[in-house]
Amino acid sequence: MTGPDPLLDPEFGRSALIVIDMQNDFADSGTSPVAGTNDVAPVIAGLAAAYRKANRPIIHVVRLYEGDDVDLVRRAAIASGAQIARPGTAGSQIIAGLLPPGAPGLDPELLLTGAPQRIRAGEVVLWKPRWSAFHRTGLDAHLAGLGVSTLVFAGCNFPNCPRAAIFDASERDYKVVVVSDAISGIAHHHLDETRRIGAVPLQAKVVLDALADT
Repeated sequence: MTGPDPLLDPEFGRSALIVIDMQNDFADSGTSPVAGTNDVAPVIAGLAAAYRKANRPIIHVVRLYEGDDVDLVRRAAIASGAQIARPGTAGSQIIAGLLPPGAPGLDPELLLTGAPQRIRAGEVVLWKPRWSAFHRTGLDAHLAGLGVSTLVFAGCNFPNCPRAAIFDASERDYKVVVVSDAISGIAHHHLDETRRIGAVPLQAKVVLDALADT
């Protein structure tokens, strides 16, 4: 695909899929539900399956709340015992169907050290302590080792973590794709915001077709 600025055109043959906060606690029946997260889960599952088939990288980025290393806005709730993405709980686990069959559950002891948890060749989980997938994580270094130019974003609750990661990806000069029907909490004005920083909003079908052509 060619847009008005070729420098922004996604390179799907050099892309990675970034899936943000698709965890049980943020699903409809979770302890901190985000509307629409269940609806986008099948779309994300389709994207993940296509990325596996294409042997392209997938990074699942998750929250784990323990101790006082928590966003300021949620620190009081967590300190009071709120059960949101607690390490080792069922609620902290990635929503069923998004990881490959037979994949292990999250390893919180490993993840909380900042190390990636390998799920399969080319697919890992990373823990992030704040909104952005780049903040105090090894994501940038991990991607650098893969020769990735384009990041394709999907996940939970656009106004918080996906938006922070998308803006940080743009600051690092990645080409950015926002999969508009694979992110919960997204609205038309959010897509306008991302266009202004050079991100390319696309629906999942367009991404799948482009990936298949690589």
